[in-house]
Amino acid sequence: MELKEKIIDEIKKIYDPELPVNIYDLGLIYDVKVEENKAKIKMTLTTPNCPVAESLPKEVKEGAMQVEGIEDVDLELVWDPPWSKDMMSDAAKLELNL
Repeated sequence: MELKEKIIDEIKKIYDPELPVNIYDLGLIYDVKVEENKAKIKMTLTTPNCPVAESLPKEVKEGAMQVEGIEDVDLELVWDPPWSKDMMSDAAKLELNL
């Protein structure tokens, strides 16, 4: 399994505290790249005032660091494009009856 896939698997273990959906399927992770032993992750939050704005990015970074072979994680919190329900996976939409 590629390092990128292993990182995504770790991210899928992190759930939004208000919804029964992991943040990857929720569409909060915009990009995951791996260069040698460094992961570069771009993510967003549902809103800038999200109650987990401090803790969720930290959880993502810590999750990626759990992957064997990853020594550093560059996590960028972005707001463009803004998150919308359209970014959710079909499975997440089904889970939330959307």
